[in-house]
Amino acid sequence: MKLHELRPGWATELTKWRPSAEIVECDDCIVVRTPGNPSWYWGNCLILADAPRDEDVGHWLARFAREIGDRQPASRHVAIGVNPPWQGERRPAWQAAGLKPYVNAVMRLVPGELAAPRPVQAHEVLVRPIAWPDEVPAIVELECADTDGHDVAGYRMVRERAFADLARLQAEGRAEWFGLWCDGVLAADCGLLRPEPRPGATARFQRVATHPAWRRRGLARALVHAASRFALERWQAGEVVMIADPGDVAIALYRSLGWREFEREWGFERKAPQDAAP
Repeated sequence: MKLHELRPGWATELTKWRPSAEIVECDDCIVVRTPGNPSWYWGNCLILADAPRDEDVGHWLARFAREIGDRQPASRHVAIGVNPPWQGERRPAWQAAGLKPYVNAVMRLVPGELAAPRPVQAHEVLVRPIAWPDEVPAIVELECADTDGHDVAGYRMVRERAFADLARLQAEGRAEWFGLWCDGVLAADCGLLRPEPRPGATARFQRVATHPAWRRRGLARALVHAASRFALERWQAGEVVMIADPGDVAIALYRSLGWREFEREWGFERKAPQDAAP
């Protein structure tokens, strides 16, 4: 399988992987290893060329161990993505092996379709690119306010290492990170990536984290709108791609701003005890 065969969701991960990952093209999959950040789930993963059969679970678990786990003992998770779009497949044997299905909506925003957000009431809101590297520790602190059940120390380490890569990408014009300050307090953040700094390139929207104390105030909508506008106007992106949980309430927010789902990305993951973060 070749990198150019990756579907848009996985293909836009390449910008995030490239700074520190080892990426290997195999006949039946792509192997991604990040030795400097072994607890990063989707920086240490397999992307399969074809949809696996239910009875293939043992084969792919052994392959993951051989390609990643045996080489990097600190990679105690399993993360296996599938390149063809999800068509509603079910894999009972995979779930019986402790692998959680990973299904996300792949969404797209194109020039001319960004809708205006509703104003945030009774708050002073500022959204801007962060100051590198001075404001990175505050962004990491914000993102560690909710680790979604992951070990806090491990989660922090993964995010710190990720921002070290992002700093290099930002210096090359291939990444930008945004903070939202509400009434002077850093309340939310998100990022953008692109494969190369040129007009017309596809941009990738990265994460939206809102501090638990500042949720349900319309801040995420303001943040997503500002970052999307930056990608379309400042970067002159040909399109912006986002991966979103189809069951999360936030997907309605993205749709309200003009984002449209065009396929589903899928795979399987298995957490290890006290592992860090996907």
